[in-house]
Amino acid sequence: MRIAIVGGGAAAVALLDSLARLDARPSSVTVFEPSARLWSGRAYGPDLDVVRVNAPPMIMSIRHGDQEHYARWLGERAAAHLDERLGAPLAPRALYGEYLHEVATAAMARLPVDVRHDRVTGLARRDVELRDRVTGAARRGVELVVRTSGGHEQAVDRVVLCVGGGTPHDLFGLAGTPGYVADPYPLARTLRDVPRDSAVAVIGSGLTAVDVVVALASAGHAGPITLMSRSGVLPHVWQRPVRHEPQYLTAARLRDVRTTGDVARLLRAELEELGEDFDAFAADLLATPVEDPVVRLRRQLAAIDAPELGRRIVQQAAHTLGPLAWGVVEDRDRLTGEHHRTAVSVSSPMVPVNAVQLDRLLERGQLTLLRGLRAVVPGFHITTTDSAARADSDPRAESDLRADFVVNAVNPPPHAVPEAAASLVASLLAQGLATTGSEGGLEVPAGAPLHVVGDLAAGGTFVTSSIPAVAAQAAATAQALIDQ
Repeated sequence: MRIAIVGGGAAAVALLDSLARLDARPSSVTVFEPSARLWSGRAYGPDLDVVRVNAPPMIMSIRHGDQEHYARWLGERAAAHLDERLGAPLAPRALYGEYLHEVATAAMARLPVDVRHDRVTGLARRDVELRDRVTGAARRGVELVVRTSGGHEQAVDRVVLCVGGGTPHDLFGLAGTPGYVADPYPLARTLRDVPRDSAVAVIGSGLTAVDVVVALASAGHAGPITLMSRSGVLPHVWQRPVRHEPQYLTAARLRDVRTTGDVARLLRAELEELGEDFDAFAADLLATPVEDPVVRLRRQLAAIDAPELGRRIVQQAAHTLGPLAWGVVEDRDRLTGEHHRTAVSVSSPMVPVNAVQLDRLLERGQLTLLRGLRAVVPGFHITTTDSAARADSDPRAESDLRADFVVNAVNPPPHAVPEAAASLVASLLAQGLATTGSEGGLEVPAGAPLHVVGDLAAGGTFVTSSIPAVAAQAAATAQALIDQ
């Protein structure tokens, strides 16, 4: 079996690790990664130390079925990165990138792997400067021939797409405007020329926006910072992890559900077994879009050590059971429509150390949260339809603001096609090797010599694929490749 892996980020690492642990091995594996960010991808490359992994170690193991794999790798280094409020280490993302690199290196020692990538390194390279990327694939008898932008062709038996997620959308057509940051990562590069006293506006209020604010604060930024979005909803705050083995919200029971209401009934049974009030918990979640975000932030900071397990159970299920539930419920539009911001907020929470930093900036009036974002035009005039949320909850009408710099922190939609993979995806669709899923992403017809691991795979949930989901996909794909 000759395998071509297109993409060299976390999904490729998970796949290599899974292949290396099987008894049978492929005859050859070629990894095509056109950028310098081999194994780390866009998310885990060199950056500021305050750009941290946004989840506890048990959520970040790249090895499916071994939740402690990443924690063991951290070892004694964990103590230097302890978030005391969370009671768990939160390492810089660049350190997590080192973990991925070591896992890939160990896997390659057991596999016949040839890696083709751009070896130019350093933060100065722009993301769009890619060399010899895979641009297409075509059938030739029982083989697939992959083609690159440099004219290289290689025949293989199977192709696995591990191309990662998309990049932020330019919602207001600001690309090329001086002072506009289209894609914030790596923050060490994109924010280094922002004057210390300038007014910075951040489009978005999710995890990426939180990273931007924390990075600015760590660099000593003294000017005003505005987080602005349509909803104004911040991510929930991680609570201190508590080991809990669900009795009702389990994979076995989820196979019998049909609606989100069925899932809610399993959660109700789970909480009632623990003596917790499901109705009060549900009401708190449903209040996410309407409650003052500053009040909510502070309430959640105060509840980091709270004994109630409701949010912890939901977050654990979102990462470990989410893809399974998504595949069986028939009213998924509830989570992509009316409850989308709430679902994303609770399933993708921020770490306490970042929440504390936001609270401090809000308290001293340097940070403002704006809802109802309508427009940002060149010259950075900002139009909103709502009031500003401040630490003192004293709303002030904001209809026309100005900023010196604007950072685009809009999260890409799930299953978006990365720009660098657009021509390859178009080639696969044109030849019928893949089709577009009803909710985005790629579906692969039965028997096609193609697999997709990561967020580009159709059928994923309403949020960008998490590390547990990617690791599970990779393990299943590795087994399928060997079985074939």
